[in-house]
Amino acid sequence: MCNQKSSNEHFHPKGKLASTYTIEAQKHQRQILPLADKRDFEEAHHGFIAVPDYKVIKNDKGGVAWDLGRYDFLLQGQDFDSIHPSLQRQAILNMDFGLFEVVPGIYQVRGFDLAVISFIKGKTGWIIIDPLTVKETSRAALQFVNEKLGARPVVAVIISHSHADHFGGIRGVVSDADLKAGKIQILAPKGFMREAISENLYAGNAMVRRKVYTYGDALPVSPFGHVDMAIGKSVAAGDVGILPPTRVIMEPIEEVEIDGVHMVFQNTPGTEAPAEMNTWFPDFDALWLAENVVAGLHNVLTLRGAQVRDTQAWAKYINIALYKWGDRAKLIFQSHNWPRWGKDRIQEVLRGERDMYANLNNQVLHLANQGVTINEIHNVYEVPQSLQNQWFARGYHGTYAHNSRAVIQRYLGFWDCNPATLLPLSPKDSAPLYVEMMGGAAKIMPKARELHDQGKYREAQEILNKLVYTESQNQEAKDLLADVWEQLGYQTEGAGVRYIYLVGAKELRDGIIPVAAAKAGTADFVRGTTTEMFLDYLAILVDSKKAAGLQFKINLFTPDNGEKFVIEMSNATLTTLAGYTAPDADLTITIDRSELEDVMIGAAKLVDKVKAGKAKLEGNIQVLEQLKVTLVKFDPFFEILPGTKAAAAPAGTPAKDEVFEDDAPVVKEP
Repeated sequence: MCNQKSSNEHFHPKGKLASTYTIEAQKHQRQILPLADKRDFEEAHHGFIAVPDYKVIKNDKGGVAWDLGRYDFLLQGQDFDSIHPSLQRQAILNMDFGLFEVVPGIYQVRGFDLAVISFIKGKTGWIIIDPLTVKETSRAALQFVNEKLGARPVVAVIISHSHADHFGGIRGVVSDADLKAGKIQILAPKGFMREAISENLYAGNAMVRRKVYTYGDALPVSPFGHVDMAIGKSVAAGDVGILPPTRVIMEPIEEVEIDGVHMVFQNTPGTEAPAEMNTWFPDFDALWLAENVVAGLHNVLTLRGAQVRDTQAWAKYINIALYKWGDRAKLIFQSHNWPRWGKDRIQEVLRGERDMYANLNNQVLHLANQGVTINEIHNVYEVPQSLQNQWFARGYHGTYAHNSRAVIQRYLGFWDCNPATLLPLSPKDSAPLYVEMMGGAAKIMPKARELHDQGKYREAQEILNKLVYTESQNQEAKDLLADVWEQLGYQTEGAGVRYIYLVGAKELRDGIIPVAAAKAGTADFVRGTTTEMFLDYLAILVDSKKAAGLQFKINLFTPDNGEKFVIEMSNATLTTLAGYTAPDADLTITIDRSELEDVMIGAAKLVDKVKAGKAKLEGNIQVLEQLKVTLVKFDPFFEILPGTKAAAAPAGTPAKDEVFEDDAPVVKEP
């Protein structure tokens, strides 16, 4: 993402400025938004200590890991009609970066990554909460804190939940030597390791591709492109790591003392992450709310891909925190955005965010029980006006529209109960029927232009989408649909939905352009991936058509950790069972788990381990060749919109090398 043009010039030769309809829509928003409420600006700057003399953080190879300066156009004092006024306000707030004192003894570095890194002063060292996404940014934050506040060793790292922007930078603040010597503790909630890896392993390839849309990875930083992610600017690029916790918080409420600091953890599973926890710091009268409370509505369904979250549980856990600590807390702080101070403000925010998720859950189900379906709810559900008037309840990172659909998906599934929608035709098959009945491109294009020129962008989208699916090489139709999506993106308050429209427009104009995506397939992640999870991932790589007729059993032993597995191919399906072996196995593999990790990450081949005497194969080794031919290597840049990928590889392209030998799966960045 680079901003090579002026802030008033579109980055794309086919790009359009805000239309008169978009300008009017933005003007209307400026009239109805509670812009007189400036408390967020005061709170975002409260406790400011210093900014570094740089905005660029380099990675270890000399490239750029982070560049906040790209967003300086937001500080020009200009209202951009290509950005929803509410989102622009949030983007400006997230430009307030540097070192801040939350309360004496608790500090935050903001604006170094998507998330916020927090430092708590213990008797002898720093207790760090959430060490960002990559080691480069977390290391820079620690160095800056030590420079300004005095050098102290890191004695503990608290990981609030299982998303990579909260643990991936741990290698920047924790060394193997200190960890091995017991100088540093790592604390995380119950289920952290499995959730951190499995969420991004099994559907990781699809998730990274979808993230290009929802995080705007393909867009330049520009008023017409990337401006903010609402919970922070963007995701840093660099080395993502993971280390297993030395202590897992298992109980619903669990007390711990480290380096003289007393902490009370509240496990909140199924909220913003499957494994997440809040923390009460009684010594500071401070309540840490992880990512359960941020400066806006979060995602119930993360559009990049994840399991639907539980809005009812989310509201209840916030309510517990409110009633358990709300009367005592002097401040609340969290892993994104800025803290809030004072009993009245704390109660307002906690009660409001509780009600935000509770209303989503209860009112969507209220409407669903009256027959409103998943395909209607986003057009029917209305947010209470009292919540709309609160900045902390605006739909920034998540939107009420897609979150309302998520609630129905969680309780009732994707089907709207209409037989016609249960097993619909694929778009490429249904679209030609509509296009033919509409009279073809010759009639659709003039009507679509008319709708576009009238500012009826959703209506124009409805018919143009059908035409593009039918005539995927019709660039005129794709360009017009791109124009439509661009205006919808400009008018959207939610950051992720803005980028879905704008990246879709860019790909329609330019085709798919591969972008660098941070991968978490490092040795750290492989060590954290259980053998069973790795074998389950192999099963996902199997193409059932290629496996038809194959039948075999493999026993796998890893003597150094005492594990055993039976892997069976039958009915064109690969299955794994831990703790069992087959007496009639076709092949038995014996290899230490420590040696298998080299194979899993792709640093070595199984055959090399056998030749080196570090693995043993007994039985029919041709079974491995049979397995090899069934595996495919996923294309990380698969086509989402028709006609956007030149010379796309055939579906199910065979893997270059068999996974056991050469081509290991990687865990992708969330």
